[in-house]
Amino acid sequence: MAEGQFKKPRLVVVGNGMAGIRAVEELIKLVPQMYDITVFGAEPHPNYNRILLSPVLAGEQKFEEIVLNDWDWYRDNGITLVTGKTITQIDRARRLVIAEDGTQVSYDRLLLATGSNPFILPVSGKDLPGVISYRDMADTQAMIDAAGKYKHAVVIGGGLLGLEAANGLKLRGMDVTVVHIMPWLMERQLDSVAGDLLKQSLEQRGIHFLLEKHTDSLIAGEDGRVAKIRFKDGLEIPAELVVMAVGIRPNTGLAERSGLQVNRGIVVNDTMQTFDPRIYAVGECVSHRGVAYGLVAPLFEQAKVVANHLAEFGIGRYTGSVTSTKLKVTGIDLFSAGNFMGGEGCEEITLSDPIGGVYKKLVLKDDKLVGACMYGDTVDGSWYFKLLREGKPVADIRDKLMFGEAAINNNIGDVGHQGQSKAAAMADDAEVCGCNGVCKGSIVKTIREKGLFTLDEVRKHTKASASCGSCTGLVEQILMFTAGGDYSATPKKKAVCGCTDASHQEVRDAIREQHLLTKEQVFETLGWRTANGCATCRPAVNYYLISTWPKEAKDDPQSRFINERAHANIQKDGTYSVVPRMWAGETNASELRRIADVVDKYQIPTVKVTGGQRIDLLGVKKEDLPAVWKDLAMPSGHAYGKALRTVKTCVGSEWCRFGTQDSTQMGKDLERALWRMYAPHKVKLAVSGCPRNCAEAGIKDVGVIGVDSGWEIYVAGNGGIKTEVAQFLVKLKTAEEVLEYSGAFLQLYREEGWYLERTVHYVSRVGLDYVKKKILEDEAGRKALWARLQFALDGEPDPWHEPQAASVDTRQFIPIKPAEAMA
Repeated sequence: MAEGQFKKPRLVVVGNGMAGIRAVEELIKLVPQMYDITVFGAEPHPNYNRILLSPVLAGEQKFEEIVLNDWDWYRDNGITLVTGKTITQIDRARRLVIAEDGTQVSYDRLLLATGSNPFILPVSGKDLPGVISYRDMADTQAMIDAAGKYKHAVVIGGGLLGLEAANGLKLRGMDVTVVHIMPWLMERQLDSVAGDLLKQSLEQRGIHFLLEKHTDSLIAGEDGRVAKIRFKDGLEIPAELVVMAVGIRPNTGLAERSGLQVNRGIVVNDTMQTFDPRIYAVGECVSHRGVAYGLVAPLFEQAKVVANHLAEFGIGRYTGSVTSTKLKVTGIDLFSAGNFMGGEGCEEITLSDPIGGVYKKLVLKDDKLVGACMYGDTVDGSWYFKLLREGKPVADIRDKLMFGEAAINNNIGDVGHQGQSKAAAMADDAEVCGCNGVCKGSIVKTIREKGLFTLDEVRKHTKASASCGSCTGLVEQILMFTAGGDYSATPKKKAVCGCTDASHQEVRDAIREQHLLTKEQVFETLGWRTANGCATCRPAVNYYLISTWPKEAKDDPQSRFINERAHANIQKDGTYSVVPRMWAGETNASELRRIADVVDKYQIPTVKVTGGQRIDLLGVKKEDLPAVWKDLAMPSGHAYGKALRTVKTCVGSEWCRFGTQDSTQMGKDLERALWRMYAPHKVKLAVSGCPRNCAEAGIKDVGVIGVDSGWEIYVAGNGGIKTEVAQFLVKLKTAEEVLEYSGAFLQLYREEGWYLERTVHYVSRVGLDYVKKKILEDEAGRKALWARLQFALDGEPDPWHEPQAASVDTRQFIPIKPAEAMA
C-alpha cells in the first residue's frame, strides 16, 4: 500500500437479492468509492428481479431478461460477488463471516439481506420428489422441467405466487388445480367480490380451483414420486407436481446463531441497525417496530435509509410504511390499500361491471378515504393511495371520487385517449411507481433533461416500471405526453403466449399466406413449443383459422372459452345465463309467453332486462341449457361470445314524433344480416332515428344515426368503464348502403383485428385514415369485403337450434357425479 493511502473499510453483504443490492446501489450513488464491498449470494446467479420469475415460468421471458445487475456491473463498480456460497456463521468478536465451506471474510460493516424462506406445510409426504416451493430461479426451472414430463399439477395456495405458478404451469401445458384454504382467492389483497372475479377469469383460462380445502397428506406413486394429494374430507386428486405457495417466513437462522435479537425477524431500529452497531439488516428478514414487510416498496425504502447510514450521512430514518398492493396477476390488474374490507362506521362506494371485468370499491370513514379495492382498472390506484395516506377530506369530490383523478380535474375526454388525460392531470408529486418511489415530476424532468424517447430508457434512468411492472402503462402515458411526437414506443414484439415467439400478426399472415387450415398445421409451421397449445393461444388460432378460411377451416369447440362451448354465460355460482335474441330489441306476445313459461318450468330465479334491450335469464343449471334453448325457440343472442351481441335501437320515425328515419327497421336489418358473426372480440351496434341519439350510437363499435338526408355511420366506440366516443366514418343516403359500409368495416376488423382486440383498439392501431381508405376510397375493395362477410355467414348454424351443425358437444351438459360421492 502506497504511502498516504488508506485502506478502505470492508462492507460485506450477505444476500444478493433485490433489497440488499438496492442498498448497495443507493450507497454507490452517495459515496462511490467509500467501501471495499463483497457480496455473498447462495444462488449461482447475479442479482435478478424475483418478481418477474412468473413470466419466465410462463415462457414469456428468459432469465437473462430479468437480470437487474449483470456480472459486468459488479466488476465495473469494484464489487466482489461470491455466488453459490451460503454464510452459516458470523464471528462478531473477530468481525468475520464464515461460509459453509470454511471461507472467511472480515468486515467493518455487515449488511444482512437474507430474505425469507417459503413455508412448507407440515403434512405427510412433504419431502417427496415432485413437491417444491416457489421462491427462486431453481424452483422455477424445476417447474419448467416437470411440465415437460408430467400432466397433473396442484398448487397449494391461492395468493399471488400460487396463482402465478398455476398460470405458468397451465401455459406450459399442465392440467392445474389450485387448492386454497380460504373462501376466496388473495383474501389479504382482495375482498370476496374481486376474489370471485379473479377466480372466474382464471377458470376461463382452464385453471381449476378447490376452495376451503385442507390438505391432509401427499401420497407417493410406485416410482416414489408424489402422485396424489389427499384432503381432510377424503377427496383425492392426481398430483405429479405439487407447488407449495402458502407463505413465507423471515430467514433469521444466521442472525439467531450469531446471537442477534430476533422476534419474527431480525430486530432493527429506525436506522436499520441491529443491536450490534456494526451490523445492519434490510428486506424481508427484518422486523421493524414489530412488522415484517414482504412487498418490494417498503424494502426499497429501507434500502435508502441503510445506504444513508453506511455512507455516514446519519440523517435517514425508516419509520415504517403504509402499504398498498398494486399487482398484475396473470395479466389482470389488481390494487388494494388500507381498510378495504370496511366495518363499523364505514361506508362503501362500489362500481361493478362484471362483463367488462372491472370492479372498484372505495371505503370512507369520517369523510376520508380509508380503503380501496380495485380489479381490472387500477390506473388511479396511486392517486387513491395518496388520498388515503394524506387523510384529506373528500366531501367536495365525493360525487366524482369513483371516476378518478382525471374526472376531478375535468379532463375526461379532452385528449384522444383517457390514459394521456390521466398523465396530464397528475400532479408532479404524484407517485407513479410505488416499488421505487418515483413521482411523475421526476420522470418528466428526466425525460426532458436526458432526451429520453423509449420506455426502456425511462426504466434505466428512473427505475420507474423496472420492478413489478404494474405501472408500465402509466409510465408510457407520461412518456407519450412529455415527448410528444418524439415518443418512440419501439415495442418488443409481443408473442401470442408462452407457447410461441410468433405475434398475432405473424400467425394471421402465416395462416393466410400458407393456407393453413388446422391448429396442428399452425403449431407445426410456426414451431409451437407445446403440442396442443394452451388456453390463451388455442382460441386465438381457432378464430384466425375460421375467419380467414370460412367453409374450409373447421371450428374447434374445444379451442373456445367455456362460455362459447356452452353457448351461455357462466355466473359466479356456477349456473348460467341465457339471452335469446330479440331483433333490434323488438319482441311480441308469443316470445314473451315462451320466456315466462321457460322461467316457470326450469325455476329460473332471476329475469332481467339488459342494457342492450333484451331479456336475461339468470341462474340456469347447465344440464337444463339444451331444453331451455329448445323451449324458447328463439335464436341465440350470443351474449356469451366474441361475436355480434346487440343492435340497440330507438323507436324511430315509426312512432317517435322527432324521428327522421326508421331506426327499428334499420336495426333489424343489420342484426339479421350480421347475427351469426364471430369476431376478434364482442361487437355492439346501435341505430338512432334522429340526432337526439337515444340509442347511444356514439359509443358503439358501429353506430348509425338517422338525419334528414339519410344516415351517418360512426365506428370504433366503446362503452363501459373506459368510454371511447365513436369516430365519424361516412354519411349515406340509403339503408342498403348502411348495410354494405357497416358490413365492410366489420369484415375488415374480422380479417385484420387481433384476437381479444376491440374495434377501438384496432382502429387506434391501424388509424382511421387507413380504414377510410379501405372502406370509402376503394369501392371494389369495400364490395369485396361485404361479399366475403356474406359468404362467411351464409349457412352458419344457430347453435341453440342446430347444435350438431354448430359442433356443440351435448355431452358437456350431462351432470357428473361429484368426486366426493365417488371417493
